[in-house]
Amino acid sequence: MKNKILFLSACVVLIATAQVDAKDISVKITKKYLNLPVSHRASRSDMTFEIDGKSERTFGIRLAPDLADYWVFCDVSAFKNKELKILYAGDGAGLWQIYQADEIAGQDSLYRETNRPQLHFTPKRGWHNDPNGLIYYEGEYHLFFQHNPYEREWGNMHWGHAVSKDLVHWEELPVALYPDEHGTMFSGSAVIDYGNTAGFNKGKTPAMVAVYTADGPKQVQCIAYSLDRGRTWTKYEGNPVIDSKEKWNSNDTRDPKVFRYEPNGEWVLVLNERDGHSIYTSPNLKDWKYESHTTGFWECPDLFELPVDGDENNRKWVMYGASGTYMIGSFDGRKFTPEAGKYCYTTGSIYAAQTYANMPVSDGRRIQTGWGRITHPGMPFNSLMLLPTELTLRTTKDGIRLFSYPAKEVEQLQTPVLQRPALQSKEANDLLHPYGNADCLRIQFTIKLSHATDAGLNLYGQQLMRYDLNSNTVNGFFYSPGDMTSMEIVADVIIDKTSVEVFIDNGAYSYSMERKAGNDNREGFHFWGNNIEIKDLKVYSMHSIWK
Repeated sequence: MKNKILFLSACVVLIATAQVDAKDISVKITKKYLNLPVSHRASRSDMTFEIDGKSERTFGIRLAPDLADYWVFCDVSAFKNKELKILYAGDGAGLWQIYQADEIAGQDSLYRETNRPQLHFTPKRGWHNDPNGLIYYEGEYHLFFQHNPYEREWGNMHWGHAVSKDLVHWEELPVALYPDEHGTMFSGSAVIDYGNTAGFNKGKTPAMVAVYTADGPKQVQCIAYSLDRGRTWTKYEGNPVIDSKEKWNSNDTRDPKVFRYEPNGEWVLVLNERDGHSIYTSPNLKDWKYESHTTGFWECPDLFELPVDGDENNRKWVMYGASGTYMIGSFDGRKFTPEAGKYCYTTGSIYAAQTYANMPVSDGRRIQTGWGRITHPGMPFNSLMLLPTELTLRTTKDGIRLFSYPAKEVEQLQTPVLQRPALQSKEANDLLHPYGNADCLRIQFTIKLSHATDAGLNLYGQQLMRYDLNSNTVNGFFYSPGDMTSMEIVADVIIDKTSVEVFIDNGAYSYSMERKAGNDNREGFHFWGNNIEIKDLKVYSMHSIWK
């Protein structure tokens, strides 16, 4: 590793004397980052940063005693010119490898790693899962997320943070929320307190307020606020604001989703508790009153209102949980009353999806982002965020249903390379042959069945889409098209280096999955099915979201 600068001369001397059994070192911080080596052959042990004898940060890490599998980093710019003591409870041999620099280790290959997704957000380093605090404010989309900055496996839950001007190109910012005396930072949401109901505002600057679960000996709900567009955060000294363990006799009380319900002039909080979602209300984001409970959901609630078929005079509320199942009903600010469901609109790798708060009135869309549970072996990061989708309610032959389709912003990444109105499958396969090894691609098409009751599209033998007309399934999931006698099905397939997202019939059903590695001994793209026709075939190359 180039320019491997070890902290100070004093530290170098200490290390040179082979005190590999040391449990601590001290260093004066002069650079932005500490780079730390990680090895999964080592056990996870606690590392603590101390300033003037006071603990500033503690986290678990598998500190590599010798050869590192990969490197992670800590932003220590807040400690500049201060003496930092680093204590490690595990094998202290790895302390000699820690170094400080103004770049992270591996900066020269960042976002160009072998299996780095090019269309989907991933953090620079470490594990991430649930999207948190999705919110639009002053021209920026904020994506907070569950994050372990110190390892590519789950643990050390923080709130990571990234911002975007367009929902697709992301800039990762420093960690927003660190673990504290109440526990590690589990999932939650964010709002803008324009009315200063919590009293956090400064002058004309409204507070961005995060509402989150702290996971300690018990799970409690806490709040924090930012007055600088989410860059720095102050935790409320009165935390926790909800402690409901005694009410439910369960530690499963987490993932608060908060929004403003103007008809009642109150804040509403939807909280997953034991066997479903509870509703709480508050005048000020601090004092919460339990109102009602809807059973049948698990984790990461969301509750929002949408027009049916775009008719603002006919609106319904949607409640869903982490798995993507949902109910449609009404809401009076205190109780959700189900009218239909539970239904499912998406399957596969997606989990814990959340929708953006504070969208501009002129926009009016309900945009969702979900966690894609797709592993990245050999990489210094893990999993990804799925593409942003727009949610709509539409009337179908079976009633009102939720649709999910890629947000229009995704289109800016694409360049058309092929378009044909109608052709047979062999001709389509020949035309697609040059694109089989493309890193990123979008393919839109309609399959028209004739003599076949089973047809689809494979990539190097991996089944991207299979429509079984006889059993009414798409990739094994029951699906009945809007036209019950239709012999056609429409698919929109978006392929990244490690993932595939598929949207059927303009978002009536969608799913996501890992992209399997190609096999040179098998053909690439392959439409199959007896005497099928491929209509409206469109192929786009997709550009990377990273600079």
